[in-house]
Amino acid sequence: MKTKILPSANNAYQYPLLIKSLLLSGARYEPNREIVYGDHMRYDYLTLNQRIRKLANVLTEAGIGAGDTVAVMDWDSHRYLEAYFAVPMIGAVLHHVNIRLSPDQIAYTMQHAEDNLVLVHSDFQALAESLADKVPSCKNYIQLVDEGDASDTTLPCLGEYESLLANASDEYDFPDFDENSIATTFYTTGTTGNPKGVYFSHRQLVLHTLNMASTLGAYEGLPLLRSDDVYMPMTPMFHVHAWGVPYVATMMGVKQVYPGRYEPNKLVRLFHEEKVTFSHGVPTVLQMILLCEEAHTTDLTGWKLLTGGSAPTLGLAKEMANRGIQFHTAYGMSETCPLLTATYLHTDERELSMDDQMPLRIKTGVPCGMVDLRIIDPNGNDVPHDGEAMGEVVVRAPWLTQGYNKEPEKGEELWADGWLHTGDVGSIDDKGVLQIKDRIKDVIKTGGEWISSLELESLISQYPSISEVAVIGVPDDKWDERPMAMVVPVKGENPEVADIQEHLKQFVESGRINKWAIPQDIRIVAEIPKTSVGKINKKWIREQDQQTRQA
Repeated sequence: MKTKILPSANNAYQYPLLIKSLLLSGARYEPNREIVYGDHMRYDYLTLNQRIRKLANVLTEAGIGAGDTVAVMDWDSHRYLEAYFAVPMIGAVLHHVNIRLSPDQIAYTMQHAEDNLVLVHSDFQALAESLADKVPSCKNYIQLVDEGDASDTTLPCLGEYESLLANASDEYDFPDFDENSIATTFYTTGTTGNPKGVYFSHRQLVLHTLNMASTLGAYEGLPLLRSDDVYMPMTPMFHVHAWGVPYVATMMGVKQVYPGRYEPNKLVRLFHEEKVTFSHGVPTVLQMILLCEEAHTTDLTGWKLLTGGSAPTLGLAKEMANRGIQFHTAYGMSETCPLLTATYLHTDERELSMDDQMPLRIKTGVPCGMVDLRIIDPNGNDVPHDGEAMGEVVVRAPWLTQGYNKEPEKGEELWADGWLHTGDVGSIDDKGVLQIKDRIKDVIKTGGEWISSLELESLISQYPSISEVAVIGVPDDKWDERPMAMVVPVKGENPEVADIQEHLKQFVESGRINKWAIPQDIRIVAEIPKTSVGKINKKWIREQDQQTRQA
């Protein structure tokens, strides 16, 4: 198709979409709003911008330039927020190190990313020392200390972060460069093999930020983050840029509270003391919040929570509603920056009782602006939008990763036929609402039918004495697979397997599930294993079950 390009003056400024532009509005609108780091530090937005320029000077004087990689090993902090901006704004790449991976996996990611300098918290200094020989590209380290003085180290260390910033100039002229330059990278763990390096450009992060700001703030059916809110993340900053919200919050100039290491009682205390109004986290973190001692004596009314990463159960949603928490669900993945969909309540739905709203609030939601989303069968054909037909979710949006670092063949697989393949199974109803049914690898295939492990988990969670539940498919000679459930009781309760099975029969009678979906194997356990970002680790559960069967 022939299109006409508008002419421009030779000296017209070709505005590149760079992360530095996200810093402009916050300090203009609300210069006195605070950035808070737990009990350690607080300062205003003018100081944030000043500290970002100081960090840029520290990095530049250390020899870091365009194309170099700066890694961060830290808890959620003001320092991490400053690195979110300063590192990519000088043209370098910010590597968010997943500190919850095994030492061997951490070493692999740092070596694969070719880290040149590492900002390392004192809690991870011994780990960094043990890995230093495995990361030959790294020439310098900067110590991050919360209390007391920096300890002695065998690392080639430039100094302690705050001391270096204190002695640095606060003048820095951030350059323009190609908006498609890589800004950030981090590693996502798959079901097999080494972690894969996901990367995002300045352009992608700016577009994602603008879209998320409008998605979370412009709609009455999704009222989560406005300029007067107080934001505290409960998703690690090393995981998909804490879902991208710190960029949004900084652009909007909202008060931001960074809690450091996650500890449920501390999070609830910060919510109360700092008057937090908006947070986000995976369901397991939200469950820990509700069960902690501090939450028992704190009024949680008015806390707006966005959950994602894994499907929230109806039981968890109702529990949050009972505590006065306004709850919404979002969907995305590491490769999608991550926002793809979020639950939106129409005018008539907002008039329903909170109990009646909960089944709507746990749905994956409608695609956000600029997101093209399809559900396809194995032949690539669209499935009917009837809420029943299932297929793989494939997407397009301006902020999706273009591939995996140094692994072009895996990038080609991710983008087969020009659509990013999520590996998730879902359905879409006649209102355009997406519901994720399962991961392709987690769907239970029994007797020629598919059973959603996520739906089974949600139904089991409604049994009153159950705190957590995980369902996987286990091999069966007759049916190919059968569901197996692991259940954590509420403290002080002792549920019977037969009672849980009886509870599920009501959903068979209503047609929600078939009789084969009721697990014959239900295991009462003290805890359910989690991944490095707090999701239920079904890969580990399957491996342990297989070893038990082979023993």
